Amino acid sequence: MTGYDEVLGQDLIKKFFHNCIQTGNVPHACILSGEAGMGKRKLAQAFAEALLCERGGTEACGVCHSCRQAAGGSHPDLIFVTHEKPASIGVKDVREQIQDTIVIRPYNGRYKVYIVDEGEKMTVQAQNALLKTIEEPPSYGVILLLTTNADSFLPTILSRCIQLKCKPVSDGAGKKYLMEKFQVPESRAEIYAAFARGNVGKMVELATSEKFQNMYDRMVGLLKNIKKMDISDLLSYIKELKDEDTDIYDCLDFMQLWYRDILMYKVTRDVNLMVFKNERNTINEICEKSGYDGLELILQAIDKARVRLNANVNQDLALELMLLTMKEN
Repeated sequence: MTGYDEVLGQDLIKKFFHNCIQTGNVPHACILSGEAGMGKRKLAQAFAEALLCERGGTEACGVCHSCRQAAGGSHPDLIFVTHEKPASIGVKDVREQIQDTIVIRPYNGRYKVYIVDEGEKMTVQAQNALLKTIEEPPSYGVILLLTTNADSFLPTILSRCIQLKCKPVSDGAGKKYLMEKFQVPESRAEIYAAFARGNVGKMVELATSEKFQNMYDRMVGLLKNIKKMDISDLLSYIKELKDEDTDIYDCLDFMQLWYRDILMYKVTRDVNLMVFKNERNTINEICEKSGYDGLELILQAIDKARVRLNANVNQDLALELMLLTMKEN
């Protein structure tokens, strides 16, 4: 298994890296962007290891001295840029770890590779310092900037880097991955894949999280009984979830998936299109009692609650308005 095999999806980026090595047209600076958990660091490391591999293939062999050094974190030509301040990467970090060392030729092979994780934390001064290196890089220098937000870079940095964006994987591919690698039951794997919206790291986190299992059970209990509960009971239920350090936005995402399932089943009567297949009987009962307009209103209420929370409206009020809409429809 190569380093690329550890990353699900991202085939276009893998193909680009393969072609770079095959043609010898290796860019001096790349930006890999995408949500946390999409595999940016593993992709960057796999590319770096392939560039440094003594056998010269498009992927690292994993057995040569260079590959063993890289795997052990001791390769002198593979540098992971660190930063003292958690919130920012400063000009001192860039000067000492990149500018002052890139002038020294590689110890072993053809390339010297720098990986800058959390690139969005670079200050303007740090970016300007890096720009000098990117504008006139040595022939052997390769700088890989990893970020969750490419817009945080200066236009001058963006214009001089190859930009590669990690894409979400399909729910089907995510489900298969969880079932095969983590032995997750199909019904649960489908929920994790849908909930993570194509982010493999989040899928794995959900599949191995006791907190999510607890939220799942609590939320299903709430949504099954919402019509029977008083609004005060509903708010108490949500408060308990918050007290257990449950992310309220995750609760909203869960509700949205649930009601979309109900609407989808009401329209198609196709259980294969559902995420919550194990709750088919309950969803069928809700379908019989709910109209299309009411379900649309509920989905809109969930969206409105999210907007209100983002706007720092009183949380209890935002949730109360949403829960009332759910009860009445």
